[in-house]
Amino acid sequence: MRLLPARPRLLALGEPAHGEDVLLDLRNELFRQLVEREGYQTIAIESDCLMGLVVDDYVTSGRGTLDEVMARGFSHGFGASAANRELVSWMRAYNDGRSGPERLRFAGVEGPLEITGAASPRQALTALHAYLAARVDADLLPCSAATLDRLLGADDRWTNPAAMTDPSQSVGQTPEAKRLRLLADDLVALLDTQTPHLVAASLQDDWDRAGMYGRTATGLLRYHFWMADTSPSRIARLLGVRASMMAANLLAIAERGPALVNANNGHLQRNKGRMRMGGLPVEWWSAGAIVSARLGEGYAVLATALGTIRHRGVQTPPPDTVEGLLYALLEDRYVVDARRLAVALGDVTPAPRVSPWFGYSPLDPAHLASNDGIVFVKDAPEGQTWWPVA
Repeated sequence: MRLLPARPRLLALGEPAHGEDVLLDLRNELFRQLVEREGYQTIAIESDCLMGLVVDDYVTSGRGTLDEVMARGFSHGFGASAANRELVSWMRAYNDGRSGPERLRFAGVEGPLEITGAASPRQALTALHAYLAARVDADLLPCSAATLDRLLGADDRWTNPAAMTDPSQSVGQTPEAKRLRLLADDLVALLDTQTPHLVAASLQDDWDRAGMYGRTATGLLRYHFWMADTSPSRIARLLGVRASMMAANLLAIAERGPALVNANNGHLQRNKGRMRMGGLPVEWWSAGAIVSARLGEGYAVLATALGTIRHRGVQTPPPDTVEGLLYALLEDRYVVDARRLAVALGDVTPAPRVSPWFGYSPLDPAHLASNDGIVFVKDAPEGQTWWPVA
């Protein structure tokens, strides 16, 4: 906190690789300290926001069992992490006997999607419709639940994996999908125009979840629309929609109070994301860049750097890289003032580190000072990984 001008509403802790519990153990320790010393109440991770409701229900009320929550409450295989399991257990124990605003909360910030595909909008769209149907006059609704069901059709039409590489396989620009986009927009507009009534007629959690359903439904329909696109900007648009959905969830979490956010460094950075897909360069504004532009000092980001992940072939970093410099000077775990480090380097620009494993993203030395700090972990021990080996 001494690195920051004020306590941020969102403190973002990035990670350079998924699947290493040494990083998540560190995250858990940091979250406990933020709860006990700084009044933080929410942790948000890079997992499906709708699935995350299962975890939140468990940690706040004990609904379900821990095994069920780990199986159904996380996307991307994150439920297999021992550190995630320990986090959920600790939050449930902390909340036992507490109520209302004293309770810790859990949130997923990712949409129900991945770059390889996206979920059907059914869950989010029908949940939003049900919330409104229970609280507003029927003649205000733009459609019936039966109409939504007919337009949605079978869910496997939306989740067809072939659509990622073949836009013609996507249903995102069919007449039914275009109609659903208009209806989703009307439902979200109704949520907005009826705010005074709905806030008075709803529990806070129900109101917050309705907003999430609306964001998710419109975001998914937008994502599917661009899945069916054939222009050269298709991938950039998909990545941008994904980042925008994540940013919207983060901003909603920030309204609730201070939160720790944990996701890949690339999602949380203040810079544009860049990669090559299909041999072509792709750029888009990351979720962190969007949120930082909106929150200013209310957003702070700590990028995590790893020295070695030997079981993934990531060996001792070259001495002319940022990771190599830190590896030679530091032991175990440190928080480094990124801006002071950039000043100390002066005109010396470290070389970019090149990873032999696609799952590890080294620090970009050109953007060193755009971080509020660097969390350096020297080595990832073997035997703690849960990410699929590929």
